Amino acid sequence: MITVVGTGTGAARAEDVAGADLVVGGRRHLDAVRLPEAAERVVLGPLAPALDTVARYVEEDRRVVVLASGDPGFFGIVRALAERFGAERLQVRPGVSSVAAAFARIGLPWEDAVVVSAHGRDLRTAVAVCRARPKTAVLTGPGAGPAELGAALEGTGRVLVVASALGDPERERVERVTPAEAAARDWGGAVSVVLCLDEARALGPVRTVAGPGAGPAGWALPESAFAHRDSMITKFEVRALALARLGPRLGDLVWDVGAGSGSVAVECARLGAAVVAVEKTADGVERIRANAAAHGVDVRVVHGRAPDALSGLSPLDDPDAVFVGGGGSELPAVVAACARRARRTVVVAMAALDRVPAARAALTAAGFDCDGVLLQSSRLAPLPGDVTRLAAANPVFLLWGTRPHAHTEGVPQ
Repeated sequence: MITVVGTGTGAARAEDVAGADLVVGGRRHLDAVRLPEAAERVVLGPLAPALDTVARYVEEDRRVVVLASGDPGFFGIVRALAERFGAERLQVRPGVSSVAAAFARIGLPWEDAVVVSAHGRDLRTAVAVCRARPKTAVLTGPGAGPAELGAALEGTGRVLVVASALGDPERERVERVTPAEAAARDWGGAVSVVLCLDEARALGPVRTVAGPGAGPAGWALPESAFAHRDSMITKFEVRALALARLGPRLGDLVWDVGAGSGSVAVECARLGAAVVAVEKTADGVERIRANAAAHGVDVRVVHGRAPDALSGLSPLDDPDAVFVGGGGSELPAVVAACARRARRTVVVAMAALDRVPAARAALTAAGFDCDGVLLQSSRLAPLPGDVTRLAAANPVFLLWGTRPHAHTEGVPQ
């Protein structure tokens, strides 16, 4: 058996390693406990050589103890050990995770929190989750710490709680800062976890299921669910297929360009994505904000005309998916600008068939595989005498481009 000891926010005890032939762990874990005199000690650095040493001891049926921070089954070493040796060989003694400890320090429940790891991973996924959810815990790493997270979250209204050296009676610090304050500091290497909070919604409702919560019961909402001007809104039939092609999910960032009422932006946010809506009119900007507030989601609104307005969005704002609505002579340039930065897909809705060839050419020139459909639908409409007719809606051409080999299933890693 391999005994995996989670030290929680403290240190291992002598009895945890008693009788061990091999003790593996981070340097601070090994230095904090008295090891058996005969035990070999392996300091964790590159994982592969350490696992090879563990394998040699396992083959010789000798006792191995692995020391790890917090709960080793929670974004920890248990996964690597189970994949290499099989879960049946592991005896895990969990400690209190840094996430649980951090929320305990500030007196908040966390069954409704989303936990995302930026340790050795792309920071953009963590940023998208922080934008989309009111309560997120981020496990940090080199190049993805409080400063980088703060720089990416400026202007979102979030508060960051930076918990450092949890469990160390002399060094532990738990600080509330704005994203701008976090971005301006050097936090060193003792950060345990960063909590990102929308403080107005930090308590959250009573929950039955832990985690990010169930998705919406329905989508492609009726136009009446949104404030709009003169029926200038993406109709729900078109929105349904657009959402299917966009595939918005937790950890994604979606752009809604030429957002109008923001119906597509709001629906993507309801499905878990972080969203940037770009709109050229002042009244449209206010309408998008009102619709987002009415549906209880966060949508970042950029007031400006595409494609010029897109140049102000940073590389961390590069979208997974883009919806382009509206039209006009600038449509090919808008589609081309979006295609240059989209990681997965671009969906374009057009009422004018004449715009289709240029939009398609912009997508194929950017290396996307293209497909499309002309949507024609008729809705039930009442007639006098308690009878019903079919009322035809204006046809809309929906074009979509998909980047070859883009990751399209599951939550981004």
